[in-house]
Formats: sequence, C-alpha cells, structure tokens
Amino acid sequence: MLFDFHGTLAQVEDPVAWVQAAAAVCGTQLDRGRATGLADRLVMAGRAGGPLPHRVPPHLAEHWADRDLYEHSHRAAYTGLAETVSTDVEGLADALYERLLGPDGWLPYADTEPTLRTLHDAGIKVAVVSNIGFDIRPIFAAWGLTDLVDAFVLSYEVGRCKPDPAIFLRACGMLGADPERTLMVGDTPADAGAVKAGCAALVLPAAEPGRANGLSATLALAGCAS
Repeated sequence: MLFDFHGTLAQVEDPVAWVQAAAAVCGTQLDRGRATGLADRLVMAGRAGGPLPHRVPPHLAEHWADRDLYEHSHRAAYTGLAETVSTDVEGLADALYERLLGPDGWLPYADTEPTLRTLHDAGIKVAVVSNIGFDIRPIFAAWGLTDLVDAFVLSYEVGRCKPDPAIFLRACGMLGADPERTLMVGDTPADAGAVKAGCAALVLPAAEPGRANGLSATLALAGCAS
C-alpha cells in the first residue's frame, strides 16, 4: 500500500504556532495578535504545506518549478516567498523553513499510527510516496513510526513527481508489489495519478492537524480489521 505524506499521514502545525516558534528561535516573542497577522500574510505568500501562492516572483520561478526535485530549490523557493513578507524579525524566513524539517513542525493524524500498525501487523508492505524536497525519515523516526514503513519514495531522491506514473511504479518496485494489487492513498488529484501506473487510488480529504482524517477506511480495502 502506498501513502502520501502531507495531507494524508500528517499535517503542518498551526500557522500561528509556526510563526511564534520560529520567531522565538530568532529571539523575538510575538503575542498571538501580532503572530496571527504575520501568519496570515506568510501563508498567503506561500507556505510549504499550505495553499499554493497566488503569485510567485519572477526571481523565484525556477526554484519554484524545481522545488520538489532539488533540496536547494525547495529551500530557496519557500524562504524566498517568506522573505516577500515585511517583518522586523531578523532571520525569520530561515527559522520558518527549519520548522518544516523537523517533527515539531508537523502533527501526524490521529489515525496514522494505528492504521500503519494494523497494516504492518497484517504483513502488508507500506511505502510513503511524497512530492517533497527534503528527507522526512527523521520525522517518522521521532514519531516512532519508521518500523511501520517499508520504503520512502521521495520525489527529490527519485527525480520524479506525482502524478508521473514512474514514481508510483518505483514505489511498487521497492516493495516488490504488483501495481494492479496496490492501493495509493492520498488527498490530491496528483495522488490519483497512480491509476495511470495500474494502481487503485483512494483520495481522502485533508483534515486539521492532529485529527482523524478517515485513514482507517483503508484497512477494509486492504482486507484487514482495525
């Protein structure tokens, strides 16, 4: 079974908490009112894990296009977008990005661990397939979930992005799984691109951080009880 990461297994932290934590690293304490206004502007400018920006400045266009293929482009794109927001917190753009790289910047959904554990105990192999520009393995390790995932198929490592069928075929190959007997679970049309690789696809709605998002529904499709 294949799972997307962001919006399927985990969600980025609350935007206000994100801004307050990053500002604190820079030596600035922001009250909730000020942090809320700043968070709104940063999310609109383009936050990794947030809605797509309405406009990407020309000087960031190349990095934006390559953000899920190269680590340096991912960092440059998102720090560059954050830098378009005026702030008096020196170093904030880099601190915001650093939050993204560690477990504190993410919350697994409530049904992520029990779903992955049930699949693991049933002997069903699992791969995480993500369009992403950094390594998410340390995040899974911090959550104690590494042993429940058999393979990580990350776009910047394999040089392919969803919905390209090649990334799903690579995942199936790493699991030794037949695509026609494999389910891809995600939250976007890009995840449904697995159909072109011969897989079945289930698209679930993203939920708020830390809540259940219906992930346990995959257990019935996999033929195992929760």
